[in-house]
Amino acid sequence: MMQSPPEPEPHDLEPARLRHREAVGAYGRQLTGATRSERGNSHLAFVMTFVAGAINAVGFVAVAIYTSHMTGMTATVSDHVAAGEWRLILPPSTAVVSFILGAASTAILFNWMRRRETSGRFAIVLVLESLLILLFGLLANSLDAAGAELLIIAVLGYVMGLQNALITKVSGARIRTTHVTGMVTDIGIELGKATYRNRRAGTPPVEHDPAKLALLTILVLLFFVGGVIGALGYIWIGYPTVIPFALVLLAAGTLPVVDDVRRARRLRRWR
Repeated sequence: MMQSPPEPEPHDLEPARLRHREAVGAYGRQLTGATRSERGNSHLAFVMTFVAGAINAVGFVAVAIYTSHMTGMTATVSDHVAAGEWRLILPPSTAVVSFILGAASTAILFNWMRRRETSGRFAIVLVLESLLILLFGLLANSLDAAGAELLIIAVLGYVMGLQNALITKVSGARIRTTHVTGMVTDIGIELGKATYRNRRAGTPPVEHDPAKLALLTILVLLFFVGGVIGALGYIWIGYPTVIPFALVLLAAGTLPVVDDVRRARRLRRWR
């Protein structure tokens, strides 16, 4: 009769648990820490694009405005001005102003923390965004109907501005997560390069970038999937549907900020 292998002793499990924690910590710091890599940038973009698609869809289903679509919002303002519909200017104008303020807040936070050489110069923006979305998901249903629409537009526009400015900083302006126009354009360009036939000898070949094409395609699909989940979630349960997305962002941004807090405590003890 075969004997089952002995159960591992608790002390035998400790190194495995330690390695697991170290691997999780290393990945978290690569994802949102100050030291950047192509892998970290891509994975962060995946998370943020998925969340942006969901938040954008919730905003549209709730108040009929895509709070990340600044081209559309600006065009809507100009249309209302041309038609003399002054009262209708307020919602899209609120979205544009809030988006700008969000992007400005990212720049202020990032540069303030960069000057102090902190690990969480990128992560702090994600933490702020996640807390705002979390509060929004918990409190939006209780807002007074008279002022709810503009406040919802302002909050969602602000967090979209935060996020778009953050990924711009992280990727060196190569990736956007809150809108897909540029990404779809770049997909078309890469497909055009891939199908182009170099027939003239002595001329530099036209080469496409398969890695870039794959990245952009994944980002567009994630925005789409996030939008479907966000819209259906709002229809089923209302504003609390954004809470899981807030928790995802909070988990992604927490570790580098915690590292900064620990570092600050150590410095105070040394003094």
